[in-house]
Amino acid sequence: MGIILILTNSSGGLYDFRNELLLRLLENHRVIISLPDQTKTAELMEEGCEIIETPINRRGMNPKEDMKLFMTYQRLIKQIRPDMVITYTIKPNIYGGFASRLLKVPYITTITGLGGAFDREGLFLKMIVHMYRAGLKKAECIFFQNAENRDIFSSYRIAGKKERMVSGSGVNLKRHFFEPYPVGVRTTFLFVGRVMKERGILEYLEAAVRLHREDIEFAVLGYCDEDYQEMLDEYTEKGIISQWGFHTEVHSYIAKADAIVVASFHEGMSNALIEAAATGRPVIASNISGCREAFEEEMTGFGFTPGNADDLIRAMEKFLALSKEERAHMGKAAREKMECEFDRDSVIDSYISEINTILYNS
Repeated sequence: MGIILILTNSSGGLYDFRNELLLRLLENHRVIISLPDQTKTAELMEEGCEIIETPINRRGMNPKEDMKLFMTYQRLIKQIRPDMVITYTIKPNIYGGFASRLLKVPYITTITGLGGAFDREGLFLKMIVHMYRAGLKKAECIFFQNAENRDIFSSYRIAGKKERMVSGSGVNLKRHFFEPYPVGVRTTFLFVGRVMKERGILEYLEAAVRLHREDIEFAVLGYCDEDYQEMLDEYTEKGIISQWGFHTEVHSYIAKADAIVVASFHEGMSNALIEAAATGRPVIASNISGCREAFEEEMTGFGFTPGNADDLIRAMEKFLALSKEERAHMGKAAREKMECEFDRDSVIDSYISEINTILYNS
């Protein structure tokens, strides 16, 4: 039995989107996970995973904190002596990758999105590029979730030994099963995601103000990752939006909506979109890599320019012009697309194939 060490920044994200991989790994390996929170650690431990709590500042760069994280990863790898390290998200990818490289432990990395790092210029951009090169240089395989992220890495000569494209984390088609379309006369738009500027919350709220009327509901599902709670409360009091809170199980909430809105500026692959589509709901989505792969324009949803409230409203108005029957038809087409292109089992097979090749054929 081998030892797999997983480095990530969220127990919720790991359990919700990659648990099927963990279960496959647990069949033949001891799985140890380093993460900073306890949201889903009980569930992970019940399945047989071992948890090590490692603080991570997910927002911004603090040299002292980041150096401490790197040294923590080095210490963990020396103590655990894993046969392989698997990393997810930016800081575990960079610092966990570099620690694995220095200690000559095989590792694979998944690029779950780049945030706004590569939109910057000057010294900051040069530093980011240098850090990614150092962290990923000896990665046995880099998994990309969209072609744009892969091309950005290629343009900056950031590479490992091999790269592979997957359909995000895929979607569990049994857990997110098809739901009949809502029959009420009211149209519910549902914003799904962390409430923060880069997720498009300001554009969504502007659309809610400008399209506000009795037969439309603008709901928000997610927690505040930035200081917008006061604004949300004000808009709720005025009857412009409704807050559905933060929930670790979102399927039943998605099923209540007529359309799901994802207004992100950056995505690796939007799990909210593919879960909504699997449930049979049309989507209103940013026309960016990581979103556009998950829908077909005017067939399963409508795209718009991120950061542009006018264009979001245009997309919403196109949706509002559809009959209930046309919307339901879009939802069925969305489900079919997920079955054909985003089945999580296929994504897991890709990972297992690479892991087995590295562990048993190297």
